[in-house]
Amino acid sequence: MDFEPFRGELMAYCYRMLGSFHEAEDLVQETLLRAWKARDRYDPGRATVRTWLYRIATNACLTALEGRGRRPLPSGLGAPSDDPGAPLVPALDVPWLEPFPDARFDVEVRADLRLAWVAAVQVLPARQRAVLVLREVLAFTAAEVAEQLGTTVAAVNSALQRARAALAEVADAGAVAEPDDPGVRAVVQRYLRAFEAADVPALVRLLADDAVLEMPPVPLWYLGSGDYGRFMERVFAMRGTGWAVRELTANGQPALAAYAPEPGGGHRLHTLQVFTVIDGRVAHNVVFADPRVFGAFGLPYEISAKDFRRER
Repeated sequence: MDFEPFRGELMAYCYRMLGSFHEAEDLVQETLLRAWKARDRYDPGRATVRTWLYRIATNACLTALEGRGRRPLPSGLGAPSDDPGAPLVPALDVPWLEPFPDARFDVEVRADLRLAWVAAVQVLPARQRAVLVLREVLAFTAAEVAEQLGTTVAAVNSALQRARAALAEVADAGAVAEPDDPGVRAVVQRYLRAFEAADVPALVRLLADDAVLEMPPVPLWYLGSGDYGRFMERVFAMRGTGWAVRELTANGQPALAAYAPEPGGGHRLHTLQVFTVIDGRVAHNVVFADPRVFGAFGLPYEISAKDFRRER
């Protein structure tokens, strides 16, 4: 039996459940190993291979989530800061939500991976989370989900209703255009050029009035284009001008890898920034500075001026 064709979609499923790309990798490997060891007991009369694999993956995720808190973003932990000079102290004890590296997977597995949606799902109890993803994202029937969870159809329907109610205030993902939308690409290109030039007024003109900026693992976050701009002034004052930026995507959203100029020449990877663009404005920017995140995206930690010119 060949399970490899299912690896990508299982990765996306475990990521939605756990909010961690690295933990999802481990659980998918565990799922495929369990399936291989149990392959002689697989009964095609009871379930397809895909459904059977999702049952194994679901059990692995539920076990992994026992006794754990959710993986948040800073905006899920408290009020925004109004001090652009606040100390940038990482909270390394918080299991922060991680981004998903799109380039490593087929396009079809990236649906419903937006950071805001995954962050919202993290507030649900583990079994409600599983029901919501299996039913609404992966389109399994209530009977299939009941079989996967070892429960009843009525219990599945009840859990789905509660999960929907808990997420009722989450913004509609349909309002967010895809990263290859020409309008979105134009906004991101303008942001990229302004960022490279350390042009804060140009950046602010691209922001929604209520734009959000957050920076895990630093628990600070800012609300509003004014505070966003003042914080960016601080960043450029600290790190200088002449940044280098690479375009990519994460969680089905436009993203940038930002490289800060080094005193001796060249650039060093500083942050991975994941954008939500709505109605032609940047509405949300989640700025990741964790080296483990960089590793998942396969980003080089340093680029020379020659490398940067070649890319552009």
